Amino acid sequence: MKSAPIVTKGNFVASRFLIGSALLAAITAGLASTAPAQDRIGQMKALMERAKEKRDRPSDSNPTKITTPGTYRFNFQSGGIRRDYLVHVPAKAIGHPAPVLLALHGGGGDMDFQAENYGLVEKSDAAGFIAVFPSGYSRFQSGILGTWNAGQCCGQARDRNIDDVGFLKAVIDRVESQLTVDRSRIFATGMSNGAMMAYRLACEAPELIRGIAPVAGTDNTRTCTPTRPVPVIHFHAKDDDHVLFNGGAGPASFRNTGEVNDFTSVPATVAKWVAIDKASPQARSVLKTAGATCELHAGPSPVELCVTATGGHSWPGSQSRRANKDPSQAISANDVMWGFFSSLK
Repeated sequence: MKSAPIVTKGNFVASRFLIGSALLAAITAGLASTAPAQDRIGQMKALMERAKEKRDRPSDSNPTKITTPGTYRFNFQSGGIRRDYLVHVPAKAIGHPAPVLLALHGGGGDMDFQAENYGLVEKSDAAGFIAVFPSGYSRFQSGILGTWNAGQCCGQARDRNIDDVGFLKAVIDRVESQLTVDRSRIFATGMSNGAMMAYRLACEAPELIRGIAPVAGTDNTRTCTPTRPVPVIHFHAKDDDHVLFNGGAGPASFRNTGEVNDFTSVPATVAKWVAIDKASPQARSVLKTAGATCELHAGPSPVELCVTATGGHSWPGSQSRRANKDPSQAISANDVMWGFFSSLK
């Protein structure tokens, strides 16, 4: 199967969470409310055009072996629903057991958006890990506007109680059958709702996940009793206007959707995982630069928090502008998380 080229930087970016009425409202989900109406219409048209283009891309329904570098698209039935995932295989991963990074998109996104906008494909090539981009549940055939059932959030995936933990377990199993994988080095990251889903994976499938790196999304699981500790490195901007640093949903977050507008705070999330992982209650500074700090709770299963002063609801170090804010360039979430993952024994 031929690999599909990745476009590393999208030409439009939308937060895509707010939902008004019918399909039009669903498509405008999260589009910057401060943007002119003409711009929002343009973004909607671009989203629909992109969805049509994706429908025409070849996707393999079999867990076909992958023997050469490239980017591959797959689909299979999970829970009676078609689910899709994208695999990027760097040249460094061919011929030996390679680590895997499961990268989960934000609410209203899809696997292509996650792959194209945050630099993870480039990091995969540089570091040699296999990057896997699954798509969340979507009620649309094109797969747009996907969400993850992360517990208290989000959207149709939560409301329909979609078994996303089961789906992601199946994705990992399929990738393991398709490539030579280092089973002890499977990690998960995610943006916003995807970050929340990474926390749910750590809670419910800790035997599969060596560590997680949530970005701009806190732990909003309904229950969390992992059978073993899972190291965590969390990234969050102080001025996040969706998932507020000190808890709750911000002004740019979910309105008129029935969403729970009371997200867990970053400090409460970190404290929870420090307790679960039996990490040191006292944090020490491990990175301090203009506009960002990282503090580590050391231990066999460490917990680290990296905070940027600015950037809003975004991926630090990326070029993916969200609404009217640029991501912080004080640190690269990709570089810092992979350093953290690589340090785990």
